[in-house]
Amino acid sequence: MIEIIAGSKSDEEIVKKTTKILDENNIPFKVNYISAHRNHEKLVKKVKNSEASVFICIAGLAAALPGVVASLTEKPVIGVPVSAALNGLDALLSIVQMPKGVPVATVGIDNGQNAAYLAIRILGVNNE
Repeated sequence: MIEIIAGSKSDEEIVKKTTKILDENNIPFKVNYISAHRNHEKLVKKVKNSEASVFICIAGLAAALPGVVASLTEKPVIGVPVSAALNGLDALLSIVQMPKGVPVATVGIDNGQNAAYLAIRILGVNNE
């Protein structure tokens, strides 16, 4: 199962791009809207109790969400930067520049589709 966490409802367009691919491939998923900054305790509880095999985190601006999730789990985390400001470069750099030991896979700006495809491939590794 894949857990999609978006920083806010304003990221819903990217969430829909992601879930469309997962639906087309019959991959089970859950979607939650939780801000790493405004609802930190809720995020911690969600990640620690999740049965997901892979997390997809969608966030714009400072885009701390994927890194925070990666700091809370050993499961794969895929970050999707959103073009909320600076054409998404701020979010891209925030996600891709994680410190050693806190890996986050990163796809292109607004590219929820590739996040879904990557998550499907990660799940497939366990099925081979």
